[in-house]
Amino acid sequence: MFYIGNHLSASKGFAAMGRKEVELGGNTFAFFTRNPRGGKAKAIDEKDIRNFLELTESCNFGKIVAHAPY
Repeated sequence: MFYIGNHLSASKGFAAMGRKEVELGGNTFAFFTRNPRGGKAKAIDEKDIRNFLELTESCNFGKIVAHAPY
């Protein structure tokens, strides 16, 4: 199986990133853990994570790439 994806904004949460990737035709994505220009990482929203995990299972997502800011 091939995995293809984009670098997406995390500003609206994980489920929103997953939905955007499905809309774009991909099945994985990369994102910064916080704004690369500074600032703090957002708090984890457990409901958002549950919704994201349901989406990734139903759409056969590959591994997600999270990277630290520059």
